[in-house]
Amino acid sequence: MKKAIIFILLLIFSLLLAGGFCFYQLKKPNNLSQEVSFVVEKGASVRQIASGLKQADIINSSLLFRIVSRTLGVDKKLRAGEYLFAPKINMLEIADKLLKGDVSYRKITFPEGLTCAQIREILENEVNLVGEITVDMPEGSVLPETYSFSKGDSRNSVVLQAQNAMKKFLNELWKQQKTDFLADKNQLLVLASIIEKETGVPEERFDVAAVFVNRLKKGMMLQTDPTVIYAITKGEKDLGRPLLKKDLEFDSPYNTYRNYGLPPAPICNPGKEAMQAAVNPSNVDYLYFVASGYGGHKFANSLSKHNENVVAYRNSLKSK
Repeated sequence: MKKAIIFILLLIFSLLLAGGFCFYQLKKPNNLSQEVSFVVEKGASVRQIASGLKQADIINSSLLFRIVSRTLGVDKKLRAGEYLFAPKINMLEIADKLLKGDVSYRKITFPEGLTCAQIREILENEVNLVGEITVDMPEGSVLPETYSFSKGDSRNSVVLQAQNAMKKFLNELWKQQKTDFLADKNQLLVLASIIEKETGVPEERFDVAAVFVNRLKKGMMLQTDPTVIYAITKGEKDLGRPLLKKDLEFDSPYNTYRNYGLPPAPICNPGKEAMQAAVNPSNVDYLYFVASGYGGHKFANSLSKHNENVVAYRNSLKSK
């Protein structure tokens, strides 16, 4: 009887000792000296994650981490993605981070006015994304914005995110369209893409839009250089040289020096401001504009005034 009591007491003491040791290990800070990135792959098991965390010196014991993870239910709520683990945090804090799905997000930005070929290049150069781009990317289908993604996400997922953002914004903007000069949302995108390429000065966009709308209403050719450049390059590269007079005869439905009306499709991916200008052009009678030579453009409602502005622009170039 006495031996049995001693055995029980020793067992209890051992359990308490083991429990205390386990608790100490769970609360013990890791040995990291700097923040470490760790990617949880889709479909990864707790065992695989624990092994990877141990190899990266993020945790001290893979076995103990598996036990606490299953106790907390981490294995049932695992979220794939990149996690950032700071130095000196313990296994309980690490398990809690995984339990909450506290994934770290990265950013990727598509500036206004890029073609889909240029956006594709940005995506392909982003080393934290994976996979080939297999989704269709029609010109004008991507909204220029900054998007969030987790390391290991597919390039397709970012494309779809940007395309959904464009659809949503375009649908909302189309509700504001109260004039009859744009037949559909595609024409809105086409006009906005030309505005985007014609000026980088935000306050000019609505006047530039007015010039093109006034020309469309009068049955005049748009005669805008960016459409010729797109016709030649197909948006796949920079022209790499000034536009020549012979280029204006380039045979393409995008060449607005040879064809009336809008081109058949956008020539870039326009930003929100350019699209807003397309549906809300200034209430002015401008028909022409030319670079001022000092940033921005000079606008005119007659050819004679426009020619004066052209002469002034050329003189400004000579003076420089």
